[in-house]
Amino acid sequence: MPDKSIAHQHHATFEGIRHVDDEGNEFWLARPLAKVLDYSEYRHFLPVVERAREACRNSGHPVADHFEDILEMVEIGSGAKRELPDVRLSRYACYLIVQNGDPSKPVIANGQTYFAMQTRRQELADDAKFAQLSEDEKRLAIRNELATHNKHLAAAAKSAGVETSLDYAIFQDHGYKGLYGGLGNKEIHARKGLKKSQKILDHMGSTELAANLFRATQTEEKLRRDQVQGKTQANKTHFEVGRKVRQTIQELGGTMPENLPKPDTSIQQIESAKKKLEKKKP
Repeated sequence: MPDKSIAHQHHATFEGIRHVDDEGNEFWLARPLAKVLDYSEYRHFLPVVERAREACRNSGHPVADHFEDILEMVEIGSGAKRELPDVRLSRYACYLIVQNGDPSKPVIANGQTYFAMQTRRQELADDAKFAQLSEDEKRLAIRNELATHNKHLAAAAKSAGVETSLDYAIFQDHGYKGLYGGLGNKEIHARKGLKKSQKILDHMGSTELAANLFRATQTEEKLRRDQVQGKTQANKTHFEVGRKVRQTIQELGGTMPENLPKPDTSIQQIESAKKKLEKKKP
């Protein structure tokens, strides 16, 4: 059978074992997935699931959101049933499983493509919704996402040896200096004309916030992927990632982040206005 037909068959199978709960959330079960991925026995598949759990944990995502241990009723013959342990998996969990599976199996390679495609489709759907938001709504959405990813970045930095508050401030400054052409937190703060108590991230437009979000996510991934150790190396990694993001903006003909205009309103003002509006709703 041609490779394209095999891939299509595998994709149809992955889709065939997909479930949707009453709330519209899609999920897969580990036992049927193990069979589809060509594991002869479920016990041989369990170490792959555990590696995927660890990858999820290391990426800073809550494991419980993607891997849920359950008891599933299965037929054991003659119409009899019994409870067997299983795992309810999100799309992201399945993606991590196939990333940690046996690469010599063609079905694993096709699984990687399938779950990557599914993830990208969701991203595109989210992109379409995002494009319809106002500038203030975009700022709020990215700022909230950045707050979450900064926690993941802090955890990755701590694992690399960035331990104290001062260490982390220096680490963050290296990222800003890479992205802002040598300007650190203090210089960006002054350039925006902010008070000492104000945070620079709360006074950025959606484009500038997006550049910083990309800097944060890519630094976290690189720290973990390259198993960076030591404060000096972590700082260097953050600077290099920031500089690479800046270089990309330059190559695309974009405005350098330090030259982007400061919005008239802060994130706090947007949140306050949003709360007032919600209170007025019947």
